[in-house]
Amino acid sequence: MSVSPAAPSGSSFFRGDVMNLMPKAGPLREPSAVEEFILKGWMPKERFIGADANIVAFGSCFAANIGRYLNNLGFAIATQREGKAHIQKISDGLVNVYAIAQQFEWAWENRVPDIQLWHGWKAEDYGYDEDVRLETKRLFDEADVFILTFGLSEIWYDEPTGEVFWRAVPEDKFDASRHKFRVATHAETVERLQRIYSLIRQHRPNAAIIFTLSPVGLAATFRPVSCITANAVSKAKLRSAIDEVHSAAKDPKFFYFPAYEVVMQGFRTPFMMDMRHPHAHVIDTNMKAFERYFCTTDFDEAGLREVITDALSTDEKLTKGTDSEARAFAHAQKGKVKELKPAEQVEKQVLKAKRIAERDARIKEREEKAERRALKAAKAK
Repeated sequence: MSVSPAAPSGSSFFRGDVMNLMPKAGPLREPSAVEEFILKGWMPKERFIGADANIVAFGSCFAANIGRYLNNLGFAIATQREGKAHIQKISDGLVNVYAIAQQFEWAWENRVPDIQLWHGWKAEDYGYDEDVRLETKRLFDEADVFILTFGLSEIWYDEPTGEVFWRAVPEDKFDASRHKFRVATHAETVERLQRIYSLIRQHRPNAAIIFTLSPVGLAATFRPVSCITANAVSKAKLRSAIDEVHSAAKDPKFFYFPAYEVVMQGFRTPFMMDMRHPHAHVIDTNMKAFERYFCTTDFDEAGLREVITDALSTDEKLTKGTDSEARAFAHAQKGKVKELKPAEQVEKQVLKAKRIAERDARIKEREEKAERRALKAAKAK
């Protein structure tokens, strides 16, 4: 009896033409593990985000983190510049698929919600001002890259209209007769993600789209179950829906970056004492991995391996340490990223200056074109 060459020794079943095995604990501790066991199959064939690319990044934490990181390298991050658009003021505060879809529908289709849904960190109203909408539309119209991070599936909504809030309902506006809570279904999550993707493709057909899932878990659940299990459901629905939309699109400019998996599987002790926010070295690993595969910088595989080696060493110390040591470490590292060596600092500053100059030249060119169009329109009247 012949054995199919696709069936490994010791297996009684055909394994298919493609097979990637789950790594064991040892290989996962190697500096190559993130690339080999997590990033594999998801990265672009070539780097494409250059200094002249106009980038919009918003949603949950990863979009804001990568926005700040790339902005510090001199890339043109529209959502990191000061401005009146909501996605500039609260780029990491739109955490569900409805909140993110609303920004695209508002900007490009002038769809205004029937009630006040948008509130800031302190429950302040973020209204539907037309000037803000037009500024949001301009940011979207000029974007070459969209980086969108989705955070959770639990939503609060207005029952009579079906409209969904950015987050919970402000206490002074809560009305138990109309404000309700639910977990978004897989089907509606897919529909909202598909809506976001379709709108971008309709208005920016050549833009790159990068979806990510935030590793930051729920602070609390409004379900009558444990927060840990509710968080597992919340993330699973989003991850599954993202995969369904991404797989169906078969779009060479549509990517999933596995920031969530890097945090959850790449480290033994990824989170700070709140068990929600990753340590700085874990975040830095994601930032450097993104730069290595998406950005046209000189940061290479050797540089990424060095970063991961250092991060794994830190992770090992945290895993073996006491809670008090972990708290002290988290306090010392809060808000920090891996410090560069002097030579690397000089190189980064030179590259940053170059990218800033290229970015500013492009912004100036766009502004001049806009002025010429405005003058032409005024003369036509």
